[in-house]
Order: sequence, then structure tokens, then C-alpha cells
Amino acid sequence: MRLAWLAMTAIASAQTYDVVLRNGRILDGSGNPWYVADIGVRGGAIERIGRIPAAEGKTSIELNGLIATPGFIDTHSHARGGVFEVPAAENYIRQGVTTVIEGPDGSSPIPLAPFLAKVAAARVSINFGMMAGHGSIRSAVMGTENRKSSPAEIAKMRTLTRQAMLDGAFGLSTGLFYVPGNYAATEEVIELAKVAAQYGGLHTSHMRDEAAALLDAVAETIRIGEEGGLPTQLTHHKVIGGPNWGKSVDSLRMVDEARARGVDVTIDQYPYTASNTGSAALFPQWSQAGGAKALRERLDAPETRARIKAVIVDRIRTDRGAGDPKNVQFASCAFDKTLAGKTLADVVAAKGQPVTIENAAEAAIEIQKKGGCSTIYHSMNEQDLERILKHRHTMVASDGGIPVFGQDVPHPRSYGTFARVLGRYVRDRHALTLEDAVRKMSSLPATRFKIGDRGLLRPGMKADIAVFDPAKVRDTATFEKPHQYAEGFAHVLVNGRVVLRDGKMTGELPGRVLYGPGNASR
Repeated sequence: MRLAWLAMTAIASAQTYDVVLRNGRILDGSGNPWYVADIGVRGGAIERIGRIPAAEGKTSIELNGLIATPGFIDTHSHARGGVFEVPAAENYIRQGVTTVIEGPDGSSPIPLAPFLAKVAAARVSINFGMMAGHGSIRSAVMGTENRKSSPAEIAKMRTLTRQAMLDGAFGLSTGLFYVPGNYAATEEVIELAKVAAQYGGLHTSHMRDEAAALLDAVAETIRIGEEGGLPTQLTHHKVIGGPNWGKSVDSLRMVDEARARGVDVTIDQYPYTASNTGSAALFPQWSQAGGAKALRERLDAPETRARIKAVIVDRIRTDRGAGDPKNVQFASCAFDKTLAGKTLADVVAAKGQPVTIENAAEAAIEIQKKGGCSTIYHSMNEQDLERILKHRHTMVASDGGIPVFGQDVPHPRSYGTFARVLGRYVRDRHALTLEDAVRKMSSLPATRFKIGDRGLLRPGMKADIAVFDPAKVRDTATFEKPHQYAEGFAHVLVNGRVVLRDGKMTGELPGRVLYGPGNASR
């Protein structure tokens, strides 16, 4: 009897791992070549990589040569609304994404602590970090006034930035294209960047312009990092509008030159030739000061309306419309659900009018007066996209969120970004090696955001792991039918727990809040 008990105890003690992934091709995230090994996970972390006896795992998953990588890190996410509505975040998990960074484009909750506490109290599938939004900080102090900030107002903004960094922000995000960030002088942003720098943060920017004045905006983003004393990032770097295509040659040269003189500047990008923002992007920023009511009043004044329309016409012709109203596609419109999926050209044609840029501008004005729409702009080209993607200091980020499956007609990047890079740009177009693509999705963003315990498959690191078939991985979401999950991912672990197994969601919700380097409780 005692011998049987001892034998059972020996077997139990041999099961030292919660999960063992067996016979995978390990791409560790560093850019090194793959190698074959097992991964032993215990207590939410990777404990061993090597050969692990069969008896040593409570849960054993045979990979049969599939690729195992660190879970991907999306450094530009708009997930803060959807994470509570769809806590499983299946669109992200099925791309191998295990961590998202929210608060981009200058927009975040202020103060930050209550929101992070809400996420921490929720049960979600993915890890969640936040940036502090400059636009939100400015709005808390000044509203949406179109004027220069005073020294006293900058002092208040510095205080709010400091508190956000102590609350756990990873840095300061700016949306200098958007209201109210567009009204801020560069010097104002630098003063706030200096505060983020004191707490180890970085700066990410939706730049002031991504079309005709792109290179001036790149210079400004570099200047913020250089004078603010912190890493700086061109977020969702792109070149908008036909007359501007090709300028990525110069923007990337500027990045290289800045790095050569010691400025820590990097890039993130999504792999699509269409952007997604509000229909207000067609309107001059000065017309939006004071909010929607003030804009409507300006549109009711004939002379001001004519000035606004002239800008809209130009932006359809040379900027976000890329010369044709059919390139402006509505993702969702709260005031009219039937507009989702239609284009500005469709709206004009439905009125029985010729589809001209001038008529499209009039239609855009009427739509904005009713509240506006989330809008997709088909305005970029493949050559710039691929050139930016190949750059050594570019990481992958979706600029997407967590959509409700089947609701509206969102940009497909929420469903396909990471799988699209692996399928289209690695396997099909050979623009990247698999090793480098994985680096751009894991260790590069982890290093950039100082997430020291993720981004690599190494003993001691958190067990965020994605497993996929490189021959089958692909995005299936399209602009016409975006609600389609990526294919090719077999298993995903978050904090050591299996969230996706054999291509099926398990119901596990092990995500955690991640805090930036200045967090007071860290």
C-alpha cells in the first residue's frame, strides 16, 4: 500500500508544469531563427524551454512543428470601449495578440486611475495598458478653444500629465491632427513630454499632417522627442493623397538621420492602404473649435460655409479622398445605420445628383451637421506601405479596436492586421522574413514600451504565447465584409492560461492591467 502511495506521489511531483507545449518551432521574438523545443509553463510564466518528459505537464498540447512565438503586442489600439462589451476580444486572440496599448491619438480617460481600476476589476482575455492623451489633458484644462495656452494652463497640464504617469500611463500620446491637439503649439507638447520623460515614458503621435505637410509633421514629432528628452514614435505612419505618394522615402530618411544623431525615434504601422477616423477629418480644424454646435453655426453662415467647403473639396481631391468620393466609405453612422458600408459617392448618387467632388463636399457637410460618421478613407498606396513596413524600426500596430461581431462595417484592421502581415507580407510577397515580422510584433514593441517581462520566449518571461501555421495564416476580413476572423492560429496563451486551443476559444479570461514605468505602486 505504501509503495503504491509513493509511486502516485512521484507521478504527481513529476507534473511540475501547468501547461507544456510540445514539439514547436520556437521563434523567440528576437529575430533569431526558429528551433525545435518544448515550452513548460507554470504560475503564469515560462519556466523551461527544451525537452520536457511526457509526465511533467498537467496539460500537454502537441504542436507538431507549428510556429510558437511570443504573444503579439498591439501598441496602437482603440479597445477601451469594446473591452467591456466584448471581454473575450476574440478578434485580437485569433490574431495572436495578447497585449494592447490604449489611449492613442491624444485621447484617454483623465484621470486615468479610475479607468485602469475598472479594467483591473473586469475579466478580460488580453493584457491592457494605457497612454495619457495630450488632447484629453488639454481639453480638461482649456476645453476646445483654438488658442495658445498660457503658462498657468501649461502648469495645470503638466500636473495632469504627472498624475497620469504615476497612475500607470506608458507615456504621452498626441493627436496633433485632431481638435483640440491641433490648436497646441509644439512648445506646449514639449513641456508635457518633459514630464513623461521624468517617469520613463515615451511619446507617440498621430502627427499634425500625413499628407501635403507630412515632412513638416515628421520633423515636429522628432523635435518633441529631441527637446522633450524621451523616445518618440510616428504612430500609424502613412502617406495620404495621390500627390504625396512616395514621400515615405524622405520621411524614413528623416527617421534614420535623427537616430544617427541620437534621437530615439521609431515607427508603427498597420498594413492597409485605407485609414479610419471621423468624417470631421474632411473639415478644417479651425471650423471645429467649440464643438459640434459651433461648427453647425459656422456652416449656417454662408461666407464661412464657403470657406469650409473649399477645404473639404481640396481634402477630397488631394488628401483623404484621393481624388474620388467613392474613396470615402462610412463605417458607422449613429444617426442613420443604413449608411454603414456606403461611400460618399453613393450618398450623392442616391440624391439623384452627378457624383462630383463639389456635390460630395455638400453631402459631407450635411452628414456632419447630423453628427458625423466613422469613416474609412482609401487614400494610400502599396509602395509607401511596404517601404515603411520594411524599415528596421517599424513595429506592427492595428489602430483597431474590439468590435461587436456583425455590427456596422468597421475597418478590417481590427480583425486582420497581424495575420495580414504574416500571410500577405511574409509568405506571399516576401517583404519581410518571418523572424523579422515576429520581432516587429513582439520584442520590438515590448522593448519600446518597457514591458520587460513580455515580448520574448525565454525562461522567466510571462507566458503570453501564440501558435500558428505559417502556411495557413491569413486575414479574411475585407472592407466589404469585415466581420471575419483571421485564420491559422491554433493556440494562444495569456499569462499561462490557454485562451485559444485547437482553434476554439476556451472561455478563459486571464488578462491583466499593465502599468507604465512611472506607476507609483510598481
